[in-house]
Amino acid sequence: MRYLLSFILLAGLMSCSSSKVSKYSKIEYEVGPCFGFCPIYKIIINADKTAILEAEHFNFSKGEGRGDLDKPREGTYRSIISKEDFDKLMTLAGQANVKSLKGNYEDQRIMDASRTSLSIFFSDGSLKNIAMSAGEKPENLVKLVQYIIQLKEKQNWKKIN
Repeated sequence: MRYLLSFILLAGLMSCSSSKVSKYSKIEYEVGPCFGFCPIYKIIINADKTAILEAEHFNFSKGEGRGDLDKPREGTYRSIISKEDFDKLMTLAGQANVKSLKGNYEDQRIMDASRTSLSIFFSDGSLKNIAMSAGEKPENLVKLVQYIIQLKEKQNWKKIN
């Protein structure tokens, strides 16, 4: 009986440690247009490590002239984030402590930079939206955003639409 009870306790502890649940259910990062040929896109990274890239313009093509924004959008793409990259993203999101950040880091004096937004969906159902532009932001928020941009650039995107 004592061995059975010990086994049940051990099995319960192991199941708790192996079913590590992410604190975040989804991270979305969206980049709007600038007064040039800046990439315009939205990247969605889900807790299951799938990523969707909604590429509007200048992600896979370079700008050539004024009419480029009239061209069709580049498309929707899908990729899988590696475990190592995903774990690093989760660490950076935790270090940024996004729930404690302000909702707006837009500098109205800087007119020619892209406006961006970061939306963090938490596993508990809560959501944090952060609007940004060029200008001052907390260092850990900058590191998180830079890493999301790096992830976008290094993925092997497959077009789905």
